[in-house]
Amino acid sequence: MKIAFISLGCAKNLVNSEQMMALCLQGGHTLTDSPDGADVAVVNTCGFIDSAKSEAIDQILALAALKSEGRLGKILVAGCLSQRYQDEMLEELPEIDGLLGTGSYTDILESLRAMEAGDVPTYFGDIHHTIEDGARVVTKPLYSAYLKIAEGCDNRCAYCVIPSLRGRYRSRTVASLVAEAELLAKQGTKELIVVAQDITRYGLDLTGERMLPQLLTELCKLPFRWIRLHYLYPDEFTDELIEVIAREPKILKYLDIPIQHANDKLLRAMNRRGTKAEIMALFEKLRAKIPGLVIRTSLITGLPGEGEGEFDELCEFLRWAKLERAGIFPFSPQEGTPAFTMPGQVGEEEAARRAELLVELQSRIMDEYNESRLGGVLEVLCEGFDPEAGCYVGRSYADSPDVDGHVYFTAVEGAVAAGDFVQVHITGVTDGDLLGEMEDQA
Repeated sequence: MKIAFISLGCAKNLVNSEQMMALCLQGGHTLTDSPDGADVAVVNTCGFIDSAKSEAIDQILALAALKSEGRLGKILVAGCLSQRYQDEMLEELPEIDGLLGTGSYTDILESLRAMEAGDVPTYFGDIHHTIEDGARVVTKPLYSAYLKIAEGCDNRCAYCVIPSLRGRYRSRTVASLVAEAELLAKQGTKELIVVAQDITRYGLDLTGERMLPQLLTELCKLPFRWIRLHYLYPDEFTDELIEVIAREPKILKYLDIPIQHANDKLLRAMNRRGTKAEIMALFEKLRAKIPGLVIRTSLITGLPGEGEGEFDELCEFLRWAKLERAGIFPFSPQEGTPAFTMPGQVGEEEAARRAELLVELQSRIMDEYNESRLGGVLEVLCEGFDPEAGCYVGRSYADSPDVDGHVYFTAVEGAVAAGDFVQVHITGVTDGDLLGEMEDQA
């Protein structure tokens, strides 16, 4: 069969899609980039917040239109949306021909066989026991690839449905991760992006100890140029981890540390461990120990109980912290979470208004940071030539793929290829991006 994959949502979801692709190839199927003309389209969905659910439903409806025109055979929906609404999906969207929950990615071949036989498979395996090792078809450019070191989450934040969709936290073994990383390196990966819902918790379920420092030390022995870390929880940092990050030149001085808010009352209500004072102390310690550090975080406005005073405190914290990168989101109430029924709910429009104000504030902070790079030289991972911009485009250590900005730079045509590392002299800034000229590589 000819199979098309569409992966929505986070990088961790993408890894699951890549694992399903590998299983399809092992089963004798072929992969196609477009669902138009495919026998089966597999949509790996996100079901985290309302916007992600809407995106997934829109994608399914677009595929249903192709199917009704005879240009697509069948539709298999996998991932978090299937897991979350397994009892409603087929009833609400009868165009769907099969469902895979987050505990059943490895049942992809059985699902395809069942659909080929005319059945409507619905596989929902144990979300607490999944197979995370195995082959992958890396879909990003080979020079940049994700390494998912754990699945699930034990943090139980009051606003988050992920534990109920992905199960409890399960670390993969160091040996399996090093073996996968070695294969990625051999395939040409130069930027390894270490991901999990919480990488700072890595190893606790295996040995009772935080093993991220040991894992990173092993990964640094492999021939990667960059190792990027997503996501580190503020209360899980150890001195050993900070020392490894500071010591190893391959580990980028870029840390994604989601804090969500800076008001102690809201942090407690959201079941976030730690206080604003502890977060501030951590950021000061990290900046002192790791020169040139870029910190990225996630912030939520309009959480239940957030009044003007709490929002002002968040704004003031951001002015103090001057975080170089931030993702800012209005609170999205999710059924089945404690926050859904908490007192002090903030209206959707007000939450969005506060998010816009925070984005404006963060934009000014980012502009100040970018202007501080003027006149300097940055190592840039080239991602190719941008015909619209009329120059090359890439990312510095301060820019994670898909969430941060870019560096646009001029160079002699043909002098640089996607995946090359080059030195760029920064000459300008525009809309959160940097402009520059490639330096002579001789």
